[in-house]
Amino acid sequence: MDGNLSGGDTAFAGSIPEVYERFMGPMIFEPYAGHLAARVDDLKPRRVLEVAAGTGILTRALARRLARDVALVATDLNEAMLKEAARIGTPRPVEWRQADALHLPFPDASFDVVACQFGVMFFPDKVQAFSQAWRVLRPGGHFVFNTWDRLERNAFASGVTRALEDLFPDAPPRFMARVPHGYHDPDRIAEDLRHAGFTKTPHLALRQEVSHADSPRMPAVAFCQGTPLRHELEPRGVALVDITDVVTEALAREFGNGSIRGEMNAFVVHVEK
Repeated sequence: MDGNLSGGDTAFAGSIPEVYERFMGPMIFEPYAGHLAARVDDLKPRRVLEVAAGTGILTRALARRLARDVALVATDLNEAMLKEAARIGTPRPVEWRQADALHLPFPDASFDVVACQFGVMFFPDKVQAFSQAWRVLRPGGHFVFNTWDRLERNAFASGVTRALEDLFPDAPPRFMARVPHGYHDPDRIAEDLRHAGFTKTPHLALRQEVSHADSPRMPAVAFCQGTPLRHELEPRGVALVDITDVVTEALAREFGNGSIRGEMNAFVVHVEK
């Protein structure tokens, strides 16, 4: 999940990158990062480009998995997210570049693999972003990415959304359904890839993981304060900490107190140029 949101580069600014990395990373993204990094490694690439790298969760998994002589370039539109990624560091050298996935600053046919973890949902023009991935891939190269399944099949995200619907019934915040969980139709994904230039049939596989949290407070803080959902909550005249408290209580009623767990579902997409 990166800063390639329509409306500018501020969606992941302020304290969001730190909260995102601290809470969303281990709870939501790391299980999928390990799987995606293994898929990339299986392709035996020499040059890998990551787009929408965010705070570097997939980047670090790739850096651990890929041989040290494999060139790894990680990009994101949002400078604040990249700064957090660089601050955390990687176990091997990585080239960090601020770049828009819709206008990649790389020559044609310059990478063996383009990878993206939970970023494509945020691209305001998905066909344009996919066409850029196609352009920078060498013939026979691979585009590998994942995207969340529908909101109802992801327990913590849907639990947070229901709590906010109860709190704001007249105008419920719908960011989670609209953006992160709004790009899950396999036919639409295949059509967008085809319009971008990929003529081979993409492989889409639904992958289920389990999200773990130390307490209901963890997903409440993660989603309400560590994602752009925060920007739909802050103008509502209720303190963000109070909203987070309400969501925490709702999640405790649904999942219990103490350590909790919830099902996650996402599509893993692989297409060859």
